Amino acid sequence: MTEVITLLGSNLVMLVGVMLALWAISIPLKDVSFIDSFWAFGFILVAGLSFVLTPDGAGARKLLLLGLTAIWGLRLGGYLFWRWRKEGPDKRYVALLKQAKPGTEHWHSFKFVFMMQAVLLWIVSLPVQLGQISATPAALGPVAFLGAALALTGIFFESVGDWQMARFKGDPANAGKVMDQGLWRYTRHPNYFGDACVWWGLYLIAAETQAGWAAIIGPVVLTGLLVKWSGAALLERRMKRSRPEYEDYIARTSSFIPMPPKSGDLS
Repeated sequence: MTEVITLLGSNLVMLVGVMLALWAISIPLKDVSFIDSFWAFGFILVAGLSFVLTPDGAGARKLLLLGLTAIWGLRLGGYLFWRWRKEGPDKRYVALLKQAKPGTEHWHSFKFVFMMQAVLLWIVSLPVQLGQISATPAALGPVAFLGAALALTGIFFESVGDWQMARFKGDPANAGKVMDQGLWRYTRHPNYFGDACVWWGLYLIAAETQAGWAAIIGPVVLTGLLVKWSGAALLERRMKRSRPEYEDYIARTSSFIPMPPKSGDLS
């Protein structure tokens, strides 16, 4: 129990310290949108610190958790940073800061962007924290291999979905249109679906250990964020307002889990 408390406490302190530094950077920039790219990079920091702080008794599991987290985080963080530099401030954060009283915007962003993300990141990352604690069994079992396969599937979905969307938006002929090609033909959110697969996969790797099974709150919270709060639900409200044809897309396309399009879209 002492090992668990030390590990979780150390990661939380680290995340709060990093978020404080990023908040200070955001003040002269007058933009907090870059926090999305750190959301991905932050998981690598947590996985890395956990790797250093935990004993080597479960070395293969630790390496697998750290490696998969690094692959996922570097790809996603790099993509989100590129998108921020290309597209500028995120409309979600612009709207959030407009809710603050005049003169309190920085305090508002401190509470509702940086500190909130520090806590959420800490919770979601529980599988890569608790899963690295030395425990029995130390060797990887079938559940861990299933989790690795699920995580790799998620990385594929998220990577391909983001690449397809970037290509679509980069073509001027698609301005104002709804993306319904490639993976987006089978799910309205292949990137979010992939994200969920990654973290449920990491949970399965961790769940074979005595401490790791309790980390289920991490993927549960992430899935809720993606489906009900800051992910799909928020994006779809905006798309319905800006693109009337999006309702037709909703009618024929699965909301989250990839499924064949409903009849009427057989092209």
